[in-house]
Amino acid sequence: MESLKESLEEEQSQVASWYAGKKVLITGATGFMGKVLVEKLLRSCSDLEGLYLLIRPKRDLTPADRKDQYLKCVIFNKVVATYPDIGKKIHVIGGDVLEDNLGIHSIDRDNLIRNIDVIFHCAANVRFDQPLRPMIQMNVMGTLKVLELASSMENLKVFVHVSTTFCQCNEPVVEERAYPAHCNPYEVIKMLENMTDDEIAQVTPRLLNGLPNTYAFSKALSEDLINRYEHTFPIVITRPSIVTAAWREPLPGWVESINGPTGLIIGGARGVIRTMYCNPDNSSTIIPVDTAINGMIVAGYKKCIQKSITTEFVNLSVANKSLQTWGECIETGKRLFYKTPLSFSLWYPNGDVTKNYLYFKFCVIFFHYLPAYFLDSLLLLLRKKPFLVKVQHKVSAGIKLMQYYTTKEWVFETYKFEELMSNLNKTDADIFNMDTNQLQFEQYIHHYIMGIRKYMLGESDETIPRARLLLRFQYCLDCFSKLLIAGIVGWILWDYIEGFVESSDIILQSVIRTFFSYKNNTVGGS
Repeated sequence: MESLKESLEEEQSQVASWYAGKKVLITGATGFMGKVLVEKLLRSCSDLEGLYLLIRPKRDLTPADRKDQYLKCVIFNKVVATYPDIGKKIHVIGGDVLEDNLGIHSIDRDNLIRNIDVIFHCAANVRFDQPLRPMIQMNVMGTLKVLELASSMENLKVFVHVSTTFCQCNEPVVEERAYPAHCNPYEVIKMLENMTDDEIAQVTPRLLNGLPNTYAFSKALSEDLINRYEHTFPIVITRPSIVTAAWREPLPGWVESINGPTGLIIGGARGVIRTMYCNPDNSSTIIPVDTAINGMIVAGYKKCIQKSITTEFVNLSVANKSLQTWGECIETGKRLFYKTPLSFSLWYPNGDVTKNYLYFKFCVIFFHYLPAYFLDSLLLLLRKKPFLVKVQHKVSAGIKLMQYYTTKEWVFETYKFEELMSNLNKTDADIFNMDTNQLQFEQYIHHYIMGIRKYMLGESDETIPRARLLLRFQYCLDCFSKLLIAGIVGWILWDYIEGFVESSDIILQSVIRTFFSYKNNTVGGS
């Protein structure tokens, strides 16, 4: 009898059983990670009572229209086909984390306070180039508003916050623990309310205290802020590293966000990015989005069954022993992109990374800007609007933002993340798979590339043969251009050397004649 009971427990999903009957509030549900989270909960925890999605209201669209629009995303096709009435579990709550009281109607607010069991706070500004004010408003003040709502909830069982491993990127080893911010988050909020944008810009470098951008700083402040609610309700702070395309679910290779590696991949495949400042020997620190989402769902479940009052921190990252280097990622990506190129690129996609900054700047000048100025000049002659120099300015800005992360090495401790995996039964280990040791890297990169073609750029598989022909043509054009440039440079050098030799010969003859003339005059005079 005991063995039968153990067998049944092994077969049943303990995670899905815990989420059954729960009401879940999700902020940031329209984002890349938010959509994958919603899809996963609907499909693998289908007995939950309801999902409440905090979404900005749109003019002329009712909440029902927003829900229909939301579920049209391709990743929901499978779950909607399997559970036709699953949409009834979704409740769109009009609101905005930038507004007072989250912009939620009082009736909806009361409903959330009475009924919500779980909160996933995913809403965030993830751009690296933002000034301090909008970043604090979204990531710190927005989080504070969600915390204030959570603290008034009658049945809240766990608050799961999505942070990032890079909020402590001035630490060479990021442990799964709290890191007190060097600034009080409440004081920073008050300071922003009383300062002009110019004054804020002046103090920003001092506030960052070595962090590379306002995004990392705002995330560090958010963690500190959340940790101050430690004894109010159970809290889990999850820290994904660089989130990339889906590994297995909801669709292999599905990606929607252009941030991070995806934007660089597209730029390289378009032939716009020809070089990058990067240490190819450093670990890439990527994690597939579905692995990170599984970690978040399981972390929330584990926090509740442990009944601990301390804030839990979980680094959602691939263990360093399993990571590919940036060099391996780039070489694999280039090789696979030549098999499945994009349907359109400005030039033959080629180039490399370097950890030599002077060589990188040389390549930027000769392979980014000179061709851009040359082609824009041709466009002007043809009375077309030039655009390539402007594109290169954006590319350079993007590379500059990323090079901090591609030239440094971090160690993210993942003991708690690995413990989440090891404590799952066989059913949950399969449903909420987080074992990246099973990831076949080359296959994953192939799916990533195909996902970019299909889901980001709208290019079907039928376009691949024509894209390959275009790639061959561009390769020949690239080779011809290099030979032409080499020939022109060689001709200029030869002409210069030939002129130099002729000048040297004339000078030498003049010196010889002067010498003998002087000698003859001296001899004759004596």
